Amino acid sequence: MAKKRETTAYRQFKQDLSQGQLGSLYIFHGEETYLRDHYLEQLKKALIPAGMEAFNYHPLNGKGLTVQRLGEVVDALPMMSQHTLLVVSDYDLFKAPERERTLMAQLLEELPAYCCLVFLYDTIPYKSDARMKKLAGAIKTRGQVVEFARQDQRDLMDWVRRRFRALNRDIDPQDAQYLIFLCGDLMNGLIGEIEKIGAYSKGPRILRQDIDTVAIPVIDAVVFQMTDALTQGQHAKALSILHDLFRLQHAPIMLLAVLGKQMRQLYAARAVLEAGQGTAALMELWGMRSAYPAEKLLRAARRYDLPWCRWAMARCAETDLAMKSVSGADSQDLMLSLVLELSAGGAPC
Repeated sequence: MAKKRETTAYRQFKQDLSQGQLGSLYIFHGEETYLRDHYLEQLKKALIPAGMEAFNYHPLNGKGLTVQRLGEVVDALPMMSQHTLLVVSDYDLFKAPERERTLMAQLLEELPAYCCLVFLYDTIPYKSDARMKKLAGAIKTRGQVVEFARQDQRDLMDWVRRRFRALNRDIDPQDAQYLIFLCGDLMNGLIGEIEKIGAYSKGPRILRQDIDTVAIPVIDAVVFQMTDALTQGQHAKALSILHDLFRLQHAPIMLLAVLGKQMRQLYAARAVLEAGQGTAALMELWGMRSAYPAEKLLRAARRYDLPWCRWAMARCAETDLAMKSVSGADSQDLMLSLVLELSAGGAPC
């Protein structure tokens, strides 16, 4: 239910922005910083005439900020504009001392009509606390809490294709999905990869080989490729990927965490198959946004039975314990031994 309200707030904000019906108080938070920064820029353009930003746009660092100082900026009248825009970065509203919270609640309730105040959460999370009734009430009455969350897979694929079209390139939906899997589903990370691929591609259509040549994959995707190679019996390829990860100085404990998760997903995929279900069930079980990894996991799960998958999960857990508790243990050696054991242990169905 909370997630639905957040989505509604985001859509309402976009609608208000397009119609020029903006409020006086916003809280911007969420993982999708590309969207957050985009709409903050749109908000600035909507409120402040071009060339007047220096007089009417006031960015403030939340660290060490007092309500008195904020109030002074709020009281500054706009110059050759109907509005001022204040953006306060990383001020934790609900962790301020009680006196500051009381003063803040009063300030928010009395915001002048010309002022638009945005609290932007970037390096710290936003967490409301209903027990602090005055402050929570002021935010609810005067403000709008807008979460910029990871986008729905379909919306994200449409966005990727639009970005490529802006570069006079086209990309098939399947390859757009592959790019999202490979580079992660945050727009801020994807935009740079799209620009690189678009510049590298020689033709009007982006090819899978263009993506593989230029894009930098996220660590989860690389470990997934290693796991996929293992389950396909491509042991040399799996070991080659692992050695590449070592050379790039990725911490073995972090690699093991990703591998352990993927082995648990493989077990879940096998259980889903045994229950006569498929992609949709696995995606719902793990909260997956994309069908691409789910389908690959299901293909891999067809090669192994439940006992093997259960054994693989147990070996990952035992290796994790050894890395964290055995004195003098070499984490790289433990990780290498685990991959070799997974390569040799058990027999595919």
